[in-house]
Amino acid sequence: MLGTLSKMKSQLSNVVEYHLPVGDELLPLNPLIGKHLKLTHTGNIYCDACGKKTKKSYSQGHCFPCMKKLARCDMCIMKPETCHFAQGTCREPEWGEENCMVPHYVYLSNTSGLKVGITRHTQLPTRWIDQGATQALPILKVKTRQISGLAEIALAELVADKTNWRAMLKGDNSPIALKEEAQRLLPEVAQKVNQLLELYGEDAVEQLEEEIVEIQYPVTEYPKKIASHNFDKEPVVEGILLGIKGQYLIFDTGVINIRKFTSYEVSVETP
Repeated sequence: MLGTLSKMKSQLSNVVEYHLPVGDELLPLNPLIGKHLKLTHTGNIYCDACGKKTKKSYSQGHCFPCMKKLARCDMCIMKPETCHFAQGTCREPEWGEENCMVPHYVYLSNTSGLKVGITRHTQLPTRWIDQGATQALPILKVKTRQISGLAEIALAELVADKTNWRAMLKGDNSPIALKEEAQRLLPEVAQKVNQLLELYGEDAVEQLEEEIVEIQYPVTEYPKKIASHNFDKEPVVEGILLGIKGQYLIFDTGVINIRKFTSYEVSVETP
């Protein structure tokens, strides 16, 4: 099998089901756990947007020109509170309408510990799985991506907003009482939420009462020591596939973040 990589596709089930996109094909990964898997980077990288060959990948799979012109590569994607759509300077206003000016969720999750995060309404539970969360709870629904970023900033003063990926890959954390954490945190940011309501309207933020989503990953053994594979340094990544969590393949030889190598052309050898 030969083609460019994309981030793994996942489906929430009793145990998360994973598929690896390789070009136009989808490789089922769960049946390969416990077996030998070999990925070989050909040295080629093709832009995820325009398809042109590029020497280096920018913004997870883009050539430099596309990285500079596409809205999905703008800084406001990483820092949604800096959204400049209202100023009329969005790189792609239509894309912004479809992806940013739509409902978003603010959530609590258990990744490498308690964490706050945001995601578009269409990305649940995918976003949680991509981050390796074992539990997740939506706590706010907001009108736009920018508002979700502003709400996240308020909560991030009280709780982490990033995942320690090394800790996440060393095993599952003890369960966290996410509903109790929400009850503790939301009153702390009530004043800032009220400010958002005054600025953006009474329907800008809605407090939710949802159930906790529990997520289990197909992992037979977690690594005691984390060693990372990198196609830029070693073209061949192989070993016994011990499991999958987040966007990481866990081998007996180390781990690799598939999303990091979006658009890298690889050949895949399975048993």
